[in-house]
Amino acid sequence: MTAISERVSDPTEQQASKRVSQSVFDGSRLRVVLLVDVYDGAQQQFLEAYEEMGKQVASVPGHVSDQLCQSIENPSQWLITSEWESAPPFLAWVNSEEHVRMVEPMHSCIRDTRSLRFHIVRETGGEEARSASGERRLQSSPRIGDGVIRHALTFTVKPGSERKVAELLANYKSPEARVDDTTRLCRTSLFMHGNRVVRAIEVRGDLLAALRHVARQPEIRAVEEAINPYLEQQRDFHDQESVRVFFTRAALPAVHHVTGGQDIEQAQRHALYYPARTGMGMRLAELLARQDERAADDPRSPVLQSTVYERDDVVVRLIDVRGGLDADPAAALGLPDAAQVAELTTLLDEGAAKKDGNLSRLLTLARMDLITDRRSAPEA
Repeated sequence: MTAISERVSDPTEQQASKRVSQSVFDGSRLRVVLLVDVYDGAQQQFLEAYEEMGKQVASVPGHVSDQLCQSIENPSQWLITSEWESAPPFLAWVNSEEHVRMVEPMHSCIRDTRSLRFHIVRETGGEEARSASGERRLQSSPRIGDGVIRHALTFTVKPGSERKVAELLANYKSPEARVDDTTRLCRTSLFMHGNRVVRAIEVRGDLLAALRHVARQPEIRAVEEAINPYLEQQRDFHDQESVRVFFTRAALPAVHHVTGGQDIEQAQRHALYYPARTGMGMRLAELLARQDERAADDPRSPVLQSTVYERDDVVVRLIDVRGGLDADPAAALGLPDAAQVAELTTLLDEGAAKKDGNLSRLLTLARMDLITDRRSAPEA
């Protein structure tokens, strides 16, 4: 069995696969850039909130350093940069309840923010920088993307309301695909597993602009209002802080995407839900990502494209397959042999992890119900 703590490969030997467009599992250092627009007159309040947050962040595992910068041209514009040992510890922190509470004091003085995350590929500078580069991992080769940003949202609804929520989410009118001259909605896939809803979106251009565009559309606002009474986590559309906290907790980032380079136009889209044991979500996502990357090199694999999403103990794998899921349960689950099945069951929560290794049973437990899958029409 492969040790779960093992990296995908040693960065000095790793060659970026042309079939992989996104991954947080390269093992290289991460640079996070946060652009902040502060309300006029709130600069001192923002600085004090940052200093308090900085004391707490310093003890977070994987955190290396951070800087706070203020624009020399517009004092309302600030820049926070931080460095992390790798992407997984940063994502574990930024998606945690601890982080939600930690940044709360900042929100009253911030007009707008934009977060960007980058693996460090090359580094230049003096002798000190070169020495640090030898000790700290850099991404060995650039990845080849397809220009599409993948993101998902997940939330739960009150038990007993699943059928009504599914009906509401299946019948809304699609929003306008074109956001602006550079951003366009490509595809929205919505699934349910019990009372958990997962909405996966694909965007070409600016993800934040697309999310704001969707939120402003009357047809989307109407369906969001309609499902509001059924949500387990309450939100008040008249309270911007309530809405912000809801969508912060609902964010389900894509941590790995791979495509086999084959035609996927006629492929069937499915989603599988893997509830992880407490604290094991990222390791479970890494296991699935590792296997999907290997499967992408096999032209016989029925899985033509895979995206793994993870937040805390929620792991969702969105796959485009030829044929049905049941034809090859092992490939559908992303588990090519018994060793991987055994490894998976050590990471699943007790309700899903039965040690009998029955792939058909695991597939039945993981399978999500498709509610709607919509693609935007190609641009003229």
